[in-house]
Amino acid sequence: MESFLQSSAWADFQKSLGRKIWQVDSINVIKYNLPFGKNYLYSPRLRPPAAGFGGQARFKKFLGKIKEIAKKENAIFFKIEPPCASAELRNGKSSLEKLGFVKGQDIQPQKTLILDITKPEEELLKQMHSKTRYNIRLAEKKNIEIKKDKNKFEEFWRLLQQTTKRNGFRPHPKNYYEKMLKIPGMELFVALNPPTADRAMTKVIAANIVVFYKKTAIYLHGASDYKYRNLMAAHLLQWQQILEAKKQGCAEYDFWGINEKKWPGVTRFKKGFGGKEVIYPGAYDLVFQPIWYKIYQLARKLR
Repeated sequence: MESFLQSSAWADFQKSLGRKIWQVDSINVIKYNLPFGKNYLYSPRLRPPAAGFGGQARFKKFLGKIKEIAKKENAIFFKIEPPCASAELRNGKSSLEKLGFVKGQDIQPQKTLILDITKPEEELLKQMHSKTRYNIRLAEKKNIEIKKDKNKFEEFWRLLQQTTKRNGFRPHPKNYYEKMLKIPGMELFVALNPPTADRAMTKVIAANIVVFYKKTAIYLHGASDYKYRNLMAAHLLQWQQILEAKKQGCAEYDFWGINEKKWPGVTRFKKGFGGKEVIYPGAYDLVFQPIWYKIYQLARKLR
């Protein structure tokens, strides 16, 4: 299934951020600027030759067009990240490496969890970790309210700044998320703590951005208020997003990224909902300027 990163809506979003983009053979190719007037070209979740191009000949023709763009734009390399680990990418030297690609540094998560949501609600709840089920019920008992509301963006941004600082992540600029929420199918879900005796207003204590694309719902960005962590709002928020995805006719719910070493807490949280682990083959780079490519790699390591 085509990734939303290869959709025309994602291409329009990249243009709104000021990036140059080409659609070569209906494939999104994005220009990412680097210092010293350099750049690289990037095609996220581009299917490997055998899976999406009808053979090597078509893919070579595609690469010829990319090389023309790279020469004109002074690009250092062209990066792709295949969406599936096909046999040719798992066994021995892949067809990409035979075409001159080298293993590169990932941009998208290399591992994710995909939940089959065609199953009944009762079965989805049953396959969860018992603690996850308990936390969902606890949030319901605490009267946590879940709703879709893009007007709560400022609250999402406030929580995201707290969350990224707490977990050591680096967020995108504010306007990145604002423009992202204008993409068709992109929604902002919020969890609201009800009024109390000492607080007359509801308060957003967790918020997530989810995109609904074809038959898949993808949980892209999340944020929460650590002060209210005992209310387990994030668990109920995920569950209601899954139910909304079922309502919209989706077959899968993609948690978008797990990594036991880098994000142990987040990974443990996501795994509590069940699902199948999917491992992508990672990034491959076609290098046009070897010296500048080595400089780029060194700069990445020093960051």
